[in-house]
Amino acid sequence: MKVKLEINPDQAETEITISAAKMDDQVLKLYKMLQENKDQPEQIEAFKDHVSYYLDLSEILFFETDSKVVMAHTAKQAYQVKYKLYELEDILGSSFMRVAKSTILNLDQIHAVTRSISNCQIQFSDSYKTVYVSRHYYRDLRNRLEERRNFK
Repeated sequence: MKVKLEINPDQAETEITISAAKMDDQVLKLYKMLQENKDQPEQIEAFKDHVSYYLDLSEILFFETDSKVVMAHTAKQAYQVKYKLYELEDILGSSFMRVAKSTILNLDQIHAVTRSISNCQIQFSDSYKTVYVSRHYYRDLRNRLEERRNFK
């Protein structure tokens, strides 16, 4: 596969074209990834101590709900967000995935996956925070991680 980048100052809007001899799995995955990410916001508004913060989605490790409050966790802090988890699922792109009834995980931030008989634990780089994946979502998580590894 060849990748080509053209910068044209006269171009009004960014346009991506995929040229292929036939539709195969790799082309389809690329197309789906681009479609999913085209409307994804780059930041989300979050609150802490009556102050609004605009967090880059790439910095967020996971979203978690506890007693009807949804929190966005970064490596060192936790912030409250105004969305429900089901709303976040619609807003966030393919880098995020629900891994438990109360948790949405940033797949790009996973450092390690520890699987045992009783649970599956996710660890993040440069953070003490961990997340547990429910059995119901484990297979989907494993498949998504495998897809991402094969795609890159």
